Amino acid sequence: MNIRAITLSLAAAALTFCGLHAERVKIDTKNTSLVLQADKGKKLKHLYYGGSISDTDASALKQAGAANVNAYPDYGVDPSNEPAIAVVHADGNMTLDLVVDNVSNRTENGAEITTIHLRDAYYPFTVDVNYRTYPDLEIIETWTDISHSEKKPVTLNAFASGYLPVRYGDVWLSNLYGSWGNEARLDCQPLTHGMKVIKNRDGVRNSATAHSEVMLSLDGKPRENEGRVIGAALCYGGNYRIAIDTDASNYHRLIAGIDPTQSAYKLKAKETFTTPVLALSYSNEGLSGVSRNFHHWGREKRMAHGDKLNDVLLNSWEGVYFDIKEPEMEQMMADIASMGGELFVMDDGWFGVKYPRDHDRQGLGDWTVDTRKLPGGIQGLIDAAKRHGVKFGIWIEPEMVNTTSELFEKHPEYVIRAEHRDPTYGRGKTQMVLDMANPKVQDIVFTIVDTLLTKYPEIAYIKWDANMPVRNHGSQYLSADNQSHLFIDYHRGLTSTLDRIRAKYPDVVIQACASGGGRANYGILPWFDEFWTSDNTDALQRVYIQWGTSYFYPAMAMASHISAAPNHQTSRTMNLKYRTDVAMSGRLGMEIQPQNMTEQEREQCHKAIEEYKAEIRPVVQTGDIYRLLSPYDGLGAASLLYATPEKDRAVFFWWKTEPFRNKQYPRVKMAGLDPARNYTVKEMNRVEKTPLKFEGKTFSGRYLMENGLEMPVNLNVDNADEWASRVLLLTAQ
Repeated sequence: MNIRAITLSLAAAALTFCGLHAERVKIDTKNTSLVLQADKGKKLKHLYYGGSISDTDASALKQAGAANVNAYPDYGVDPSNEPAIAVVHADGNMTLDLVVDNVSNRTENGAEITTIHLRDAYYPFTVDVNYRTYPDLEIIETWTDISHSEKKPVTLNAFASGYLPVRYGDVWLSNLYGSWGNEARLDCQPLTHGMKVIKNRDGVRNSATAHSEVMLSLDGKPRENEGRVIGAALCYGGNYRIAIDTDASNYHRLIAGIDPTQSAYKLKAKETFTTPVLALSYSNEGLSGVSRNFHHWGREKRMAHGDKLNDVLLNSWEGVYFDIKEPEMEQMMADIASMGGELFVMDDGWFGVKYPRDHDRQGLGDWTVDTRKLPGGIQGLIDAAKRHGVKFGIWIEPEMVNTTSELFEKHPEYVIRAEHRDPTYGRGKTQMVLDMANPKVQDIVFTIVDTLLTKYPEIAYIKWDANMPVRNHGSQYLSADNQSHLFIDYHRGLTSTLDRIRAKYPDVVIQACASGGGRANYGILPWFDEFWTSDNTDALQRVYIQWGTSYFYPAMAMASHISAAPNHQTSRTMNLKYRTDVAMSGRLGMEIQPQNMTEQEREQCHKAIEEYKAEIRPVVQTGDIYRLLSPYDGLGAASLLYATPEKDRAVFFWWKTEPFRNKQYPRVKMAGLDPARNYTVKEMNRVEKTPLKFEGKTFSGRYLMENGLEMPVNLNVDNADEWASRVLLLTAQ
């Protein structure tokens, strides 16, 4: 039996009980197993999810006290339980009684898929519960396909992607919350009795406040590199709900899916409603172990171009904001080229004729070059980029419109707004959301991108922004009786449009930006290469933001930029080395006006960028993460390490987070190295004239993991501030 693929075992053999076919379904990755009981004519039961077990163990799970609880509970037979699915049939009946019909297995695009086909005991209503695994990836994806052949539509009131019981005990929940400029804050707490709900109802930017991913530490308070942990990530770009119900039974019950609030879906006969994927992962190597599993899977299966390293870029936003001018754009290209960068991105402010985009109150929707600012147009900038040896990228916000725009004047019916209600505006008090449920709007959004990339095929990068939530529930396109479809149909329209774009332009790099980190989600990343992690570029706060984001997303997905001092969001002043060392831990870029930098600062950035490209970029962007010292522990520092799978190279990051006088800082033990190999140490982005004492020295992996190295907590430079950081390259000999 190939344990890397899904296997079906019939409790070691086909059995017969009371004339019914009994089937035990065992789904395996290399190191994990999920076991279900799928007896024909009975409820689908969850028996086990955790570390890999043998078929012999699987056959005795019931006797060992396995869960034996419903794997996809329906509403009606026992209304007191939290359901995964709830419907109203055409005749008004609100109950379901789903039982197993059969089990099938297939191979698709290199993945193994098992489907347990459920049917209602009375109504012609079916639910297919699907599980998918990939060779060498420690992720099990689950989702459902819901359909029926009743005479009239059936209303879906709850439609979860997946359901997972977890044995009651000292279980801790780790999840991410936040707000604009303070995204991906880490929250860890024990699960107690009652209901814990994590949700987002923004409509457009679903990770702006909370994230649709959680980790459950099964052995008490979470540890980074030890202990049993389950991770779950809902891969959906729209409104979601993750609920963990802890009642008087022996199980915490996790239910995850599209948020059904005001989103009842009227399912027509023969139509199939497919829920988003819920990705599950298990590791006995702590939180970082689950993170490594998600990073591998994300790069291989859930990100556009996850196998390619990302360029070092300069974005114009914090350098000039809306004050786009052709000479300044070319000067910035020359500046980033001189510092070793590879890409220049022109941000907001380049478009609009009747309503020039000089500020955020007008112009969205009118994607025509403002030739007052850019006499040579886009082609002139592309030609300039060629002269300076860098690629060219551009900003758009195609899902949005200003009421002060030619598009809105011609088509006010294209925006989301409620009938008989005054509209609620977003940014600039004129911004509104276009209704992506409308095929005509989908065509407009596609045409925006298609026109740019057809006319200017050398555009290498698009920054795709989305700066507003749905503020009014109302579609001018959907019929009156289907208004509850708005949130779901918006994202169906968006992904359909993205499919069209990627089919025609598979190679262009696209960043998902949504008021900063509002679209850090695996439901969006199949069409995007990265996301803008936060509009807040303050290096200290980015340590916390990027720490939380790393729980599920690899460094190559996290755009991380060197910005000005004082910082534009927090007014904090930090030395350039610290700002650079933080940016190096993600996809390195710059968000600054180089003309405001000193020659010494420009040379320092040039040296750091060249070292990043030559020596550590592959390790950081595609390596295995080991988080070592959390900033949330309040010990005054944070540290993490990226290592190659072969463990021949590693990059160690250390940042001071509390610059208190005479504070005692812990010595950080490393992880992820080969204890039997020796590693030579080289400091990256060094600014001190005197090297660190361990510079060029060689230590065993065992010593580094058992003892670590003592980090000097101050920079030995003239006019040093209180902030210190270190980046060390470890090379196996």
